[in-house]
Amino acid sequence: LYTLFYIAASGNEQNAGTFERNFNTAGGAQESRFVGGAQTIALRVASQLGRRVVLNAPVRRIVQSSSGVTVVTDGFSATAQRVIVAIPPTLAGRIDYDPPMPPLRDQLIQHMPQGTLMKFEAIYDTPFWRAQGLSGQAVSEIGPIKVTFDTSPADGSFGILMGFIGGHEARVWENRSADERRAAALQNLANYFGNAALNPREVVEFNWSAEVWNRGCPVAVLGPGTLIDFGTALRTPVGRIHWAGTETSTFWNGYMDGAVRSGERAAQEVLAAL
Repeated sequence: LYTLFYIAASGNEQNAGTFERNFNTAGGAQESRFVGGAQTIALRVASQLGRRVVLNAPVRRIVQSSSGVTVVTDGFSATAQRVIVAIPPTLAGRIDYDPPMPPLRDQLIQHMPQGTLMKFEAIYDTPFWRAQGLSGQAVSEIGPIKVTFDTSPADGSFGILMGFIGGHEARVWENRSADERRAAALQNLANYFGNAALNPREVVEFNWSAEVWNRGCPVAVLGPGTLIDFGTALRTPVGRIHWAGTETSTFWNGYMDGAVRSGERAAQEVLAAL
């Protein structure tokens, strides 16, 4: 059921979701990239908010009362009328709540582990595959890299082949040495785009599962029966606590679009309750 939902969620109010829309570069989820990186969005928003953005202050505890809610960090506390928790459910479950979460919400979080995903980027002097009429995109059943994209700069001043190592492959290869992983990944790229792929000038890896504030990517993965038994708790506020994050979105679940939609939905809930 979750797989069907995830496919359907790759649509929107005007377009039906399809499996292909999840990985298509034309009219799909992989169509556009941000100049300067996706983090520029967060940086620009933070710049506008100024001192209201507090860094290096992870929330450890959330206490609700009849008059408000208090968020407790290592160094200070903040009190408000409502709070929006917008982090992956598995991380939200590590916050101490007073009073405790209702059983259904707590059980839901226990059934929503993060996916396992690594990114492997091979950087070349030129995007050589373009001269061969190749797009740089591949989908394969042979790992460790099973999906690739051309993430070179628009001017083609150098070439980047980016590949995802995900799921079972990531859980196997994250425990191998960097040299073993590099050799296997480059061989994948050579199989797809020719032996020139074996000689990048640089390789960059990133493992979201090792990130303290992610612990996985790109989204929580729900096993059989989870949506049926616990799904009603996914977006339902608990007292003064509201839930956002891409996992709670009905469209583009697991994507940035879904994250933005969820924030707008949670903000509307809070405004209506004030």
